[in-house]
Amino acid sequence: MVGFTTRILHSDRQDAIEHGSLHKPVHGSVAYGYADARDLAGVFQGTHKGYSYGRQVNPTVAALEKQINDMERGFETVCFSTGMAAIGTLLFALLRRGDHFVSSSFLFGNTNSLFNSFTAHGLEVSFVDATRAEHVAAAIRDDTKLVFVETIANPRTQVADLEGIANVCQQHNLIYVVDNTMTTPFLYQPIDSDADIVIHSLTKYIGGHGNVLGGAITDTGRYDWQSFGNIYDTYQKGDPRKWGITQIRKKGLRDFGGTLDAEAANRIALGAETLALRIEKQCENAQRLCDYLIAHPRCKTVYYPGLAHHPEFERTKRLFKHPGAIFSFELHDGIDPFEFMNAMQIVIKSSNLGDTRTLAIPVAHTIYFEMGPERRASMGIDDSLIRISTGIEDVDDLLEDFERAFQATT
Repeated sequence: MVGFTTRILHSDRQDAIEHGSLHKPVHGSVAYGYADARDLAGVFQGTHKGYSYGRQVNPTVAALEKQINDMERGFETVCFSTGMAAIGTLLFALLRRGDHFVSSSFLFGNTNSLFNSFTAHGLEVSFVDATRAEHVAAAIRDDTKLVFVETIANPRTQVADLEGIANVCQQHNLIYVVDNTMTTPFLYQPIDSDADIVIHSLTKYIGGHGNVLGGAITDTGRYDWQSFGNIYDTYQKGDPRKWGITQIRKKGLRDFGGTLDAEAANRIALGAETLALRIEKQCENAQRLCDYLIAHPRCKTVYYPGLAHHPEFERTKRLFKHPGAIFSFELHDGIDPFEFMNAMQIVIKSSNLGDTRTLAIPVAHTIYFEMGPERRASMGIDDSLIRISTGIEDVDDLLEDFERAFQATT
């Protein structure tokens, strides 16, 4: 088995590429023709290999799906237009009215909003503290179908009890879904903790340059889909290991339409080639910045799994290659977070994560504003909380930028 980066770089070349190209070309066509009408019918029925229609299959997107699948050591992967499209399609394809699922309460704001929106359409969700598996176990009901957690929570960096929750899911035959966006397959592969489904926002670290949107669902091949009552009769054909991912692609991607564009897939695939190089530097910068901040008299607290005082520090060391590249911190009372951020000259005031540039955002006033103060308080989000997505700049320049901001607000 070759190394992680070598595997990504040469993924396209595992199959023949037109004209000896080193990269899979961008296929812009949405329709595919066949000389024999029987072959066309066979493609639609799944008995003949080929492409049917661009909403669910495309050669360029298929190359990216193979690349992501290789990263996660998965069974099969489906890509989407965004990470949110991937998560929404997962629920749309696998759950039905009256079904219940359990989710981490320390959840990305848009995912939280999406889950609550689904409750208006007949699904039920219980939000729990996923840092302890017993909280997940206590929330399980007879109608529970799946459990959804993130590896490292955004923005407070809580780390889920990934191994303990896997045991709970196995005991109750639940689909175990892990959003691996914050860690990426380079730092952690959820299949090692017996995850059944892995989610990615490809927009973040895998694409890596803040210039493209994308999402992915990877089936690790662990779950017994014959035991899942929500598989439609149409998809209970052939290899049972394919039933779940086929329903996600056809009932989900085809019907819901969150299709990844071929141009975007090509851009993500190119960005993914340098994932390991970028995230090594980003994690190194994050650790240096957090070590600086935790010792600064004007900083109240820092949330980063690479710090010894973090509640899941030992878990992070055991599971992840590095503690990730996002962190958040609170300023001491009297320091205006807006003025602090405005004093920075290198760090960019922006949303998004995983860019090559370091980004900062005042969490309570932006991405978590719609939740309201009560929900923010339950998640431990202080009004002064600033989230940092660390880039690949020279770390001394970043340290100087932070110090400049502290000096300007003193």
